[in-house]
Amino acid sequence: MSSSSTTVREIHGHAVRGVAVDAETRCAHWHGTTDIISLRMKCCLEWFPCYECHAGLADHAAQRWTLEERDTGAILCGACGLVLNIQDYMACDSRCPGCDSAFNPSCTDHYHLYFELT
Repeated sequence: MSSSSTTVREIHGHAVRGVAVDAETRCAHWHGTTDIISLRMKCCLEWFPCYECHAGLADHAAQRWTLEERDTGAILCGACGLVLNIQDYMACDSRCPGCDSAFNPSCTDHYHLYFELT
């Protein structure tokens, strides 16, 4: 990955860091029409479109949000800018409660990378 593909983009007032980040938080790794969320990583409190962007750009290992931290605002809707807490995001049925934009339902396959599950 070249440093020229690294992007820090202001999206709805949040600096989102990743590889080739677009205006709705899609990145080089996840760029389908529904890939419109970014996550605030627990380890550094920075916003990234995905775990792959964090792994490639951060100088530290990712940490997962604990069960006790489910009320933390950690998910950004790239369409409208709503920041969802973890619990609301996990219960939203892959749609933004603010603007009704669809989120990628396959993101649930990666919850274990961001969130403690048990």
